[in-house]
Amino acid sequence: MNKLIDSFGSMVFGDEAMKKRLPRATYEALLLARRIGKRLSPEEADAVAEAMKDWALEKGATHFTHWFQPMTGITAEKHDSFLAPTGDGSVIADFSGKELIHGEPDASSFPSGGLRATFEARGYTAWDPTSNAFVKDHVLCIPTAFCSYGGEAIDKKTPLLRSMDALNKQALRILRLFGDSETESVRPMVGAEQEYFLVDRDMFRRRWDLVYTGRTLIGARPPKGQELDDHYFGAIKPRVAAFMTELDEELWALGIPAKTEHNEAAPAQHELACVFTTANIEADQNQLVMERMKRIADKHGMVCLLHEKPFLGVNGSGKHNNWSLATDRGENLLNPGATPEENAKFLLFLTAVIRAVDEHQDLLRISVASAGNDHRLGGDEAPPAILSIFLGDELCAILESIKNDEPYQGSEKKLFKVGVHVLPRFTRDSTDRNRTSPFAFTGNKFEFRMVGASASISEANIMLNTAVADVLARFADYLEEADNFDAALHDLIRATIRSHDRILFNGNGYDEAWVSEAARRGLLNLRTTPEALPYLLSEKNEALFLRNKVFSPTELKARYDIMMAQYAKEVKVEALTMLDMIRKDILPAVSRFTGKLVDAALKKAELLSPTYIQYEKAVITQLSKLESKAWKAVTLLDEAVAATVACPDSTAFATHCAEKLLPLMSELRSYADEMECIMDKRYWPYPSYGEILFSVY
Repeated sequence: MNKLIDSFGSMVFGDEAMKKRLPRATYEALLLARRIGKRLSPEEADAVAEAMKDWALEKGATHFTHWFQPMTGITAEKHDSFLAPTGDGSVIADFSGKELIHGEPDASSFPSGGLRATFEARGYTAWDPTSNAFVKDHVLCIPTAFCSYGGEAIDKKTPLLRSMDALNKQALRILRLFGDSETESVRPMVGAEQEYFLVDRDMFRRRWDLVYTGRTLIGARPPKGQELDDHYFGAIKPRVAAFMTELDEELWALGIPAKTEHNEAAPAQHELACVFTTANIEADQNQLVMERMKRIADKHGMVCLLHEKPFLGVNGSGKHNNWSLATDRGENLLNPGATPEENAKFLLFLTAVIRAVDEHQDLLRISVASAGNDHRLGGDEAPPAILSIFLGDELCAILESIKNDEPYQGSEKKLFKVGVHVLPRFTRDSTDRNRTSPFAFTGNKFEFRMVGASASISEANIMLNTAVADVLARFADYLEEADNFDAALHDLIRATIRSHDRILFNGNGYDEAWVSEAARRGLLNLRTTPEALPYLLSEKNEALFLRNKVFSPTELKARYDIMMAQYAKEVKVEALTMLDMIRKDILPAVSRFTGKLVDAALKKAELLSPTYIQYEKAVITQLSKLESKAWKAVTLLDEAVAATVACPDSTAFATHCAEKLLPLMSELRSYADEMECIMDKRYWPYPSYGEILFSVY
């Protein structure tokens, strides 16, 4: 047990290492930088860098890197050696405060959305002191923000930090109105639940669709999938257990509190959940979780699939983003209180989130938009593309009583003279969990279930933080001007519920009736990424981000172009991969098999009688028809892919891919999957779904 505790955070330059190695004044200055954003002096930065270098060398590090998160969705790093030559031909280990705080990696090949020309290579990284440095693979990794030569954000961390600052500022204004003069900061707290698949590496390498795109573009359903619910929470297979054990050990050493792991619903699917931490640290840690999963799976002869829908017909993979608000004094602002005043504060923050989600459904949908996640949303394992909030029957009834200005008709029928109804004491699990809800309140936090498995959680939290900060700002403006705070507070909460209760829905999000009901309520149903992304550039959203200093109009337009282009490129790669597989492998295999059947049928008819070739005749006829249809679909898809070069911009490119390529790919897949079902498996060129999904024992 001591070994387990001692190993946690051993590869992280965390509080214990800093306290031990830094001068007291420098340590306290760094704590202030973390808590309230106070800048370090050059001398303090040098002291931190020296201590960090010595610690990293003891941990076996030979290089350092500014570890950042460009708009590719994965992390990036450029390694520099600690070694510095001296005048006598020898070397020393050197690392300065300037190198710690500031870096200059080549930015020419990272997505920028037109913020700089291709020949303009310069970009800058800046240390994020709120996220601990760590040693990974003999490299000291320093979490940093990444910006262009002109200072525009071209990463995911910079706007996340900006959104956290905006939220902190406005939440503090609200707390001051409640008489809280001690809280110095409010931070969004996040815990991510990561779903993933593990498949055999040899099977993976034989599937070019998995290699190139991360998902299967063809594949008939196996006789058995997840129908029997026998994989969910089942005994973990030895090979997977060994992977999980090594994963836990590496994550714990990196200070990542991996907590819960289990089999998910689909065969070969699993989940890992981590304990809550601040949003920017959790974003960093989740990137490390995904990276380590892939690295360790390979060591165990497996491949970790993080695509949102790697297999048709079985559950896809999401990443539940559990979000709450906490003060530096440890108070969860989304935790119902024991007193009327605490309840009033809880209800104000709760209704702020309700209003934020209702007003900015588009942004939350955009934050999870990707080619992969479009396949997952609306499936039987994922929430629909329509945003709604689940609060549970009891909390909804409480809000309804406030809306109608009536005492709550529950177990405690009381009305306190503080401007709002008392919130009855209820347990976290007073209402059953609704797995179809995109945005569910689960007792003291919200669970945003629409995030895709491969996505950075930064996007979702940028949008959520900014939207809530903006509502809190308007709440604070109103309450600060009020003559009677309690009356104004009551009126504000009641008015917010009345204006935004359309977003509340406790029912079945999979029911077709909900689609009609949501449309009647005026809720958005943005089914695809190209449908959703144009909302990012609306006048309303541009003003929101500018007002809260999260994105400039130029940065927002760049992000729009990057996301549109990324979607289109992914779909085009999938189309080209499918064409390759069908033309080079599947159709030739079908032709060989039908040829063998023809030869067999002729011999059988000659030796016996034509009446004995019913099977051969039926299969030859069916395969020949499907082969002809598939070839026609290949021709049409090939033409549609060729037409992408004429698309004038990223919007037209993405729209063409969604409206032309994907329907043709779906049609072509149907022919391929039907042929697989009647082919001799010895002739089929790829491992089947059954072989892949049940390949790990």
